[in-house]
Amino acid sequence: MLAVRCLDQSAKGGIYYELRFKICVLALKSDHFITIHDPRQDEKIKHKLIDILFIVVTAVICRCDEWHEIELWAMEREEWLRKYLELPGGIPSQYTYERVCDVIDPKQFAKCFTEWMKDVTEMSKGDIVAIDGKTARGTAAKGKKPIHIVNAWCSSNKMIIGQVKTDEKSNEITAVPELLDMLFIKGCIVTVDALNTQKKTVEKIVKKKADYVVALKGNHETLHNEVVDYYKDAEEGGFKDETIQYYRTIEKGHGRIEERRYYYSTDINWMDARKEWVKMKGICMVIRKVQKDDKETVEKQFHFGSVVAVKDYADAVRMHRGVESTHWSLDVTFREDASKTRKGKARKIWHYCAGLR
Repeated sequence: MLAVRCLDQSAKGGIYYELRFKICVLALKSDHFITIHDPRQDEKIKHKLIDILFIVVTAVICRCDEWHEIELWAMEREEWLRKYLELPGGIPSQYTYERVCDVIDPKQFAKCFTEWMKDVTEMSKGDIVAIDGKTARGTAAKGKKPIHIVNAWCSSNKMIIGQVKTDEKSNEITAVPELLDMLFIKGCIVTVDALNTQKKTVEKIVKKKADYVVALKGNHETLHNEVVDYYKDAEEGGFKDETIQYYRTIEKGHGRIEERRYYYSTDINWMDARKEWVKMKGICMVIRKVQKDDKETVEKQFHFGSVVAVKDYADAVRMHRGVESTHWSLDVTFREDASKTRKGKARKIWHYCAGLR
């Protein structure tokens, strides 16, 4: 992927930040964002919509957190921007960015965003697509709840490839199938947390010709208890059952040693619950042991899925951390929760762009 380094001196100090240059230029050249309806009156239009959107997306990637920072960023890079944009009215003001983003349809923007990601990302069989939601607390206002966005993150590209906005976290369950409808995930392995381990979600994944590994907790009590008891018996017996596949990883760094032991069994004919979950092929457990200084912690997590190999299961669980790490980075590194860009529809557009950081 082509990239360009530009010195970001707008509001974040003299630091170098790498733009995914090819992504932004392809956005300009593609037809995806051209299809967004511009409700402005033709005789009053001074700045082209595609110019405004290109600047907003690129500036937000470069860590601009507020509209005035986007204006300043663009002014300092006008010569570079004119290589790709017409800018008939010069550099738009901060009020123009906010006003225009407040009148375009966020749902239409989200759909175009996802179609755009299909063009600029390369996905192959076995890639992990991790789905998780994030609440942008800085968007909360009097009488308004904060934005909650469900993201789909791709392991091979290390970036968000699709997003859907919900009114609150409780609506995330219905948002995930909607997001899946927008994605091209044939041959991929989709992961979700326990909240989104839902029959409709699994059915949607299989319908899209993908596999899945989903977390299992008490919200599916009977199935969860059966899996826990199965592996409890297996552990007490020393995991001598040949139908249980095993895989182990050890990672060292940051003053700690993390060992993960993965177990995957396709011996599930005895389970009545398997008939309720389409294409369910195995039940799984990972034991995570972390040693740091003189302390040791042990944690067990349970899953089930449609994959058949323990290595695929291990990769899926490990890569699911990618979307969680991205959300952490947005909060800690990019201070997304501190952003006050929260008026009207504009706050939704801004947070879609922030997912590319």
